[in-house]
Amino acid sequence: MAREKKAKAKMEQAKGKAKEAAGRAVGNERMTAEGKMEQAKGDARQAKEKTKDTFKH
Repeated sequence: MAREKKAKAKMEQAKGKAKEAAGRAVGNERMTAEGKMEQAKGDARQAKEKTKDTFKH
């Protein structure tokens, strides 16, 4: 279960980076902001999972 959530976090981060880059390339500020938001969501999810792992051991 935790492995799936970690993978989802990595996917969100990658998707966000791609969206941000695409938004910058075409000059779309909204897409750039959405990309940054997705990255932040992935970062938060990853931090949550790391915290869980810390308390497991």
